[in-house]
Amino acid sequence: MFALGYPFGVYLGLTRFGTRTAAWLLLGMAIANTGYRSQRRRGFDWPSALAVPLCAGALWLDDNRYVLAMPVLINAALFVTFFGSLHGERPIVERFARLRVPDLTDAELGYCRSVTKVWSAFFVANGAIAALLATLGALRAWTLYTGLISYLLIGLLAAGEYTVRKYRFGRYGSGLHDRLLRAVLRARPSLPSAPPRSAPP
Repeated sequence: MFALGYPFGVYLGLTRFGTRTAAWLLLGMAIANTGYRSQRRRGFDWPSALAVPLCAGALWLDDNRYVLAMPVLINAALFVTFFGSLHGERPIVERFARLRVPDLTDAELGYCRSVTKVWSAFFVANGAIAALLATLGALRAWTLYTGLISYLLIGLLAAGEYTVRKYRFGRYGSGLHDRLLRAVLRARPSLPSAPPRSAPP
């Protein structure tokens, strides 16, 4: 909830109260959010703590660019997570896929790697747009993009990838969305059957 409300909190704070007052308010929210998420995880939640030094920097230097940099850091962290997993044992999309389907085929493994690359590229582009809007001082455009448009793009990318995956591999579940996709896409068989072996001469 903090990440969703952060851009609008920044916009209201900067336009109504100024940088330092907005930074005070955002800093309090960031500390409370970090404490709450750390308590739920039973360990310090580093990602949620990213906003704390940024808000502190805006407060200390009276510079609103610090609070505007938060979405850029989030996308940078996500890029490092996704792209870095390509050089590990398993890409992160494959890890998620194995939670539902442990027996992935070679084609599915390649697909998971490709999707991980797509998400990595998306986070680069998403962060770059947020950085450009922050640099230009386009506060309204920054708020609209980081608070709404970027989430819509994430949803569209996720929905598109899900549809392509179901169409290609046909692993449909029992949920309503899967039943609808099966009807719309006229699903392929779950796994292609192996061709019959000819009898030895």
